Amino acid sequence: MKEARLSRLRMGGAVSKADYRRLLKAWQLDLLTLQQGFLRDGGRAIVNIEGMDAAGKGGAVRRLVERLDPRGYKVYRIGPPDPRDQAKHYLYRFWQRLPAPGELVIFDRSWYGRVLVERVEGLARPAEWRRAYREINDLERTLVDDGVVLCKLWFHIDPDEQLRRFEERLEDPFKRWKMSEDDWRNRARWDDYIAAAEEMFRETDTTPAPWSVIGANHKRYARLAALRVVVEALASAAGRQGTEPALSRRRLP
Repeated sequence: MKEARLSRLRMGGAVSKADYRRLLKAWQLDLLTLQQGFLRDGGRAIVNIEGMDAAGKGGAVRRLVERLDPRGYKVYRIGPPDPRDQAKHYLYRFWQRLPAPGELVIFDRSWYGRVLVERVEGLARPAEWRRAYREINDLERTLVDDGVVLCKLWFHIDPDEQLRRFEERLEDPFKRWKMSEDDWRNRARWDDYIAAAEEMFRETDTTPAPWSVIGANHKRYARLAALRVVVEALASAAGRQGTEPALSRRRLP
């Protein structure tokens, strides 16, 4: 991925409710089947989820784990580093959360915060976030070489859709809690975050650990696309071990 060009990204089409429900159920059951194989064989997997604010990351996580055996997965929501985190190497808090045998770990934001929010907000010095590209690539290659399945997903929406979702949250008393001053401040620095994301793709989209960039203006499409990426990654790993189960093999409409 030489240049992501997020401004030109195809956002994915609308998916009907009927197609969404059919594919969601099929692929969630595929993921459960694959998870059972990982539990049996001691496989390990990581799903890193990044993206713009209000791009649907949390909703995608919910659909990923909805039918899974809770004994076999963990979800970590990663915020900006607090003072204790800043006193340690930035990867320390992730080393503590790597998957055990038989476990799927989902990071709702991940070690890429070093080259995204920490870069844009000045929490890391330029020399530190520039060095992080090499450190992250080394970490990911080490994990993959050790047998960990690694999926990296970026959920992208355009500025108009983000504003629409912000306003929707403010109008809904059950969603208002999701909004904070940070969201508006980050939106004001949209171009800075896009520049950071595109450089991140150029530096860390590697053969052992590629990025999957998902156009997320349509929530149903984005959730299905994310689910399909994870199913295909786990199925590929199972196939290399000679243990791939029978799956639905359906495609997005």
